[in-house]
This record gives sequence, structure tokens and C-alpha cells, in this order.
Amino acid sequence: MNLNHILLFLAVVSSLLVLGRAWRPSAPYHGWRIAALIVLAITGIAWLFWRGAAGYVGGCAWFLLLFLPAIGLRKMTEFATEGNYKFARKLGTVLQILHPSSELHDQIRLFRRLESQANYRAAVGPAAVDHETTRSQLRNAPAVLVLILLTAVVFLFEISVGDWNDPEVLHRVGALEPYAVVVQGEYWRLFTALFLHGGFTHLFFNVFALYVLGPPLERSIGTMRFVLCYLISGLASGAGVVGLTLIGLVHPVQLVGASGCIMGIVGAWAGFLMRHRRAPHAKQRLANVVMIVVIQVAFDLSTPQVSMSAHLCGLIAGFFLGLVLAPSAVDGGLDAA
Repeated sequence: MNLNHILLFLAVVSSLLVLGRAWRPSAPYHGWRIAALIVLAITGIAWLFWRGAAGYVGGCAWFLLLFLPAIGLRKMTEFATEGNYKFARKLGTVLQILHPSSELHDQIRLFRRLESQANYRAAVGPAAVDHETTRSQLRNAPAVLVLILLTAVVFLFEISVGDWNDPEVLHRVGALEPYAVVVQGEYWRLFTALFLHGGFTHLFFNVFALYVLGPPLERSIGTMRFVLCYLISGLASGAGVVGLTLIGLVHPVQLVGASGCIMGIVGAWAGFLMRHRRAPHAKQRLANVVMIVVIQVAFDLSTPQVSMSAHLCGLIAGFFLGLVLAPSAVDGGLDAA
């Protein structure tokens, strides 16, 4: 996979999505509009003068001005929710360097007032900081942790065997090949291909997506349901590609990667939220899922090395699994999507 192309795609599409959501006169998103426009401007200039490195330049701008502030603001909100106004204020002060918006400035002032009130009410020393939210991202999602570790171990084995770009090496370690599955009866390839990857970039993006999307879904539907959703979506993704190849709708290719499983998680989120669409914030989170699907489809259309059919088959399988496996009731509301 071409990292320059991936970063260029992220910089442009994510900036346009931010502009689309923030460009409303009544919305307090002035800082995000400016940041998105700056990222687009930097990416455009890089495309004009350094096209071979435009993705890296735009990707760095996206990471610093959009991604880091978004993650930081989410963490700042977590600190404030836990009553750690001091840490929320300090994090907000640092974020102002990358995201100097009036909204953030007002939040910092609010945290400063709340911190003063908390210190005034405290009868003893300052309250201990609760870092459980950070530590429990994977601790409360054992299936996600095991899947990430298993994927990493398999990748190390893949490296030890030979060049991951060599089709013969990938064939030996279990890549999905439609005719090998049908003609030679090697159905195990549907499973082994889910844990193989075509390089560090491919591995990183799949593991990162699993880390971000997996834990809240596992906490919402349960560990065993999550494992079933992940594996069945991946198997359905591979089986779908094999079927589409046999009827001539897609060209026979060698496939590796957990992308079908990841899109299964996205689809399961959609099914889960449809099942609980009357819950608070369900429609907003469903819109976020739709946005992820739109971004993925756009990326697939612009990247010939990626199998859109595998992604769509995993997505569809995950959606129906989310409908079926979602608990009838959710204790404490929906987790963050």
C-alpha cells in the first residue's frame, strides 16, 4: 500500500468532512473550519510543488491540526467528566497551541473556575487522578487485546518466512486465493488470510481501526458476541470475494488482511445502533458510522490495490450480525461509537 496516497486521501477527505459538518452559521465550530482550511491549503501547495511527498506533508498537517486536537479534546472531556479539572485545564492549554479557538479558550476558563471551586471545597489534599479510563481502554475489551496481539504475532511469523510482498510467500503462509479454495478445497485460507498483512502500513491501519472501534462495541454487545461478529464478518468477506470471483464479477486476486473483519465491526455498529435507534445519541452515532463507510468507499475507489468487494461483504455481514447479536437492552446507555 502506498503510504503517500493514504495520507493524501486522509488529509483531503477528512478536512472536507470537517468543513461539511462545521460550516453552519449557528455551529460553534469556527476553530475547526480554520484548521481544516489550513490543512487543505498546505496539502494543495504540496501537491503543486512536491507531488511525490504531498501525502506526507498533508498528513503531518492533518495529524497536528485535526487528529491530535480531536483526540486531545475527547480526553479533556473525559478528565472533566471525572472531575479532574486541573488536568482538563492543562491539556486544554496545550491544545490551544494547535487549536487556538475561542470555544477552547472558554472551556479552559470554565475548567479554571471549576478547579478553584473544587480546591475550595476540598477538606484534604488534592484528589488523586483517576487514570483508569486510559488503562481500561483494552483491559475492559479482552477480545480486542487478544486479536491485536494475535495479529502482531502472526505478522512476525510472516516476516520470518520471507518477503511479505512475494505472492509465493503469502501463498505458503495462507493468503486467500479463490481458486485454491474452490478447486483445491483449501477452505482454511478463508480464516488464515484474516491475520496476514501486506506490510507495516497495512497492519498499522487495521490494528489502529480495531483499537478505536473494537473496545466500545465489545463493551456494548459482550466479548463472545464481539468475537463471533469479528470472525464471521471476516469469513463472510472472504467467502463473498470467492463467490463474486466464480461468477466473474471481480477478477481473481490474492487477498490478505483483517479489513473485512474491521468493516464487519463498522457494519455491526450500524446494526446495533439501528436496533437501539431510540437510545440517546443513537442517530448521531449512526451518522458517524455512515461517514466512515463513505470514507472507506471513496478510498477503495481511489486505490486499485484495495478489494472493495471484500470490504462491502464484511460490512453487510457485520450489519446483519449487529442486528441479530445486539442485546435487547443496553445497561447504562450506548457506549461511544
